[in-house]
Amino acid sequence: MPHYFEDFQAGQTFVTPGKTVTETDVVMFAALTNDNNQLHTDAEFAAATRYGQRLVHGLYGASLALGLIARTGVFEGSSAALLGIDEWRFTAPVFIGDTLTCTVEILGLRLTSSGTTGVVERRLTLRNQRDEIVQSGRMDMLMLTRPAAPGVAK
Repeated sequence: MPHYFEDFQAGQTFVTPGKTVTETDVVMFAALTNDNNQLHTDAEFAAATRYGQRLVHGLYGASLALGLIARTGVFEGSSAALLGIDEWRFTAPVFIGDTLTCTVEILGLRLTSSGTTGVVERRLTLRNQRDEIVQSGRMDMLMLTRPAAPGVAK
C-alpha cells in the first residue's frame, strides 16, 4: 500500500529485504553502463589489488538501494520524482556475494506550494550482511499528497 506525503513523519524508518549481489549482477551492470573497469570485471587484475577480489560498482549499490526500497512498496504509486542524490558516500567496499539491505530514515517533510505534492527528506543507509555501512546519503523524494475524497475540495 503506498504511503502519501501525509503518511510520513520525521524519525520514521523502513528496512528493506536483502539482496545478495551475484557475478551476473556485476556483469550486467558493466554491460549496461559500459563501465568495464578491470577492478570490476577482471578477476586476475582485481586479485592483485589491495582488495584481493573484484569490487562491485559503487553506483550499482546506489541503484540497488532504490530497487530494494521499491520492494517495500512504501513509495510505489505515490512518488512523483527523485529530487537528487546528495552527500552520498562509499564507506566500505561491496563484493560479489555480499547481501545488502537498505534502511530509509525520514528526516523531514515540506509541503510544496501546489499543495498536491510534498518533499520527503530521506537518508538511505546501505549495509552488508555484517551490518557494516557500505554506502549512505540523501535521496529526497517529491511525493503526492493523499487524493481528496470525491466532492471534497483539497
